[in-house]
Amino acid sequence: MATEFAFPEAGAKAASAAEQEFQTEKMSLSMGPSHPSTHGVLRLQMDLDGEVVTKCEPVIGYLHRGDEKIAENMTYNQFVPYTDRLDYLAPLANNVAYAIAVEKLAKLEVPERCQAIRVISCELARISSHLLGLGAYGIDVGAWSVFLYSFTEREKLYKLFEELTGARFTTSYTRIGGVARDVPEGWTDRVNAFCDQFLPILDEILALLTRNKIFMDRTVGVGVISKADAIGYGLTGPNLRGSGVPLDLRKDKPYSGYQNYEFDVPVGATGDCYDRYLVRGEEMKQSVRIVKQAIAKFPKGPWYATEAKRIFGPPKDKVLSSMEELIQNFMLVTEGPQMPAGEVYFEAENPKGALGFFVVSRGGGVPYRLKIRAPSFCNLSILPKLCVNTMVSDVVSILGSLDFVMGECDR
Repeated sequence: MATEFAFPEAGAKAASAAEQEFQTEKMSLSMGPSHPSTHGVLRLQMDLDGEVVTKCEPVIGYLHRGDEKIAENMTYNQFVPYTDRLDYLAPLANNVAYAIAVEKLAKLEVPERCQAIRVISCELARISSHLLGLGAYGIDVGAWSVFLYSFTEREKLYKLFEELTGARFTTSYTRIGGVARDVPEGWTDRVNAFCDQFLPILDEILALLTRNKIFMDRTVGVGVISKADAIGYGLTGPNLRGSGVPLDLRKDKPYSGYQNYEFDVPVGATGDCYDRYLVRGEEMKQSVRIVKQAIAKFPKGPWYATEAKRIFGPPKDKVLSSMEELIQNFMLVTEGPQMPAGEVYFEAENPKGALGFFVVSRGGGVPYRLKIRAPSFCNLSILPKLCVNTMVSDVVSILGSLDFVMGECDR
């Protein structure tokens, strides 16, 4: 005969209370701000139930420098170097976005040659930024070889940047109404040669990850962002397109002559970490496609707007030999270019997403107000939702897939 066991009611309540207390006990964990997987001075304050994240709050501001306030005390061209320090992995692209915003305020049209130079610069900057993001992501999930391959190619790009701008990292190349100088002789040929050798190497790099079992286990189905969430949280760039939203400002609101180039906008299917990786890999191929087209029909003519002489200083030899140019240079340095009153907003398709500049002018040589729409700041806003109910190890994969930079997040 079967024996039935019955627990006393008080014992059952005690067991239930102990079980409930055990389940609700959580650990608080701070990841960052000094942590390799946070890609900069980001701090994540998390609550853990075992290894499952129940709460994740990003703590930002460790890199805040007050760029927007500094702009109010700088002439328009003096602020160009500060834009380098936003997404410091793509300073050439930051310069262009800011310059176009001010040019809209000044009602300046830059010549075709200048537009082509800017397009080539921006797309090379996109490749450089994605290469670093890809290499760092590889380290995050345990793939060291990808980092070594990607940084080798990035070094080749830095040599091209140095030839063009005189600097490798913070280039400060673009000017309001043009660029600092024309491309050096033979530079476009060297860019073309880089593109030709880069595509097969990129295929090799991507082959190390795309069907890698470990990489797929770490990324497929992890950090899924739906279309509605991507739009609702203001995501842009590869993070938005990885969720299947084909928004690309180069296509939808073309600038700098992007409407004259043929390229595709890659989009993801499920919006997970793996899709965001695939989108960035394909974007590099499309950037090479754009660069080769820009070089093939590289226009002749001036590399700055004729009207821009009232905005950036005359050539050095003229300053030293002509009184008129000396006076003009003195006025530009001391008072800045005289801009009309008004306000303007422009955003460009940067490697991290839509980088926007809102400029308010009351006339004179310095902006009255300047506001920066930083894509990394907006992209990080989804972390409190995205990281909940994931494992701690998945947080590392999610952060790497968002590919943010704290320089433009904190500003």
